[in-house]
Amino acid sequence: MKRFHVHLNVARLDDSIRFYTTLFGAAPDVTRPDYAKWMLDDPHVNFAISQRCRQPGVDHLGLQAGDPADLAAIGARLQAADAVALAEQGTTCCYAHSDKFWAEDPQGVRWESFHTHGEATTYTGAPNEAGVACCGPATTKRTASGCGPNTGCC
Repeated sequence: MKRFHVHLNVARLDDSIRFYTTLFGAAPDVTRPDYAKWMLDDPHVNFAISQRCRQPGVDHLGLQAGDPADLAAIGARLQAADAVALAEQGTTCCYAHSDKFWAEDPQGVRWESFHTHGEATTYTGAPNEAGVACCGPATTKRTASGCGPNTGCC
């Protein structure tokens, strides 16, 4: 089974948690000082918000795979389309340990396909080979503040 994933950047986490708790009729399943996540069954979505240094709005969309085989199938389709921007094994992002495939659609919307295999105590893990500890691949897009997905602003 797969679950649709939406991650929004927000300006004020507490205000956004109140709004989405009311909208969904449920409290977040995970709450941290800079992050909240709802694992909803109706609609079947993994909805996350974070207050980081990024411009408010959609950060990325994604597909959460139910098991490693589902993720491998998604990854194979992305690879066949020559769309994989970054493949990660055992990464730490959004307070979780996951394997991931990152892609960017023709409009520049980032897509994260992932299978989570544990919780983490930090938002990100150690810096990657490029020296950045952030979620997702480098991109040419930057927000008004100059921050982008892999500019070290996380």
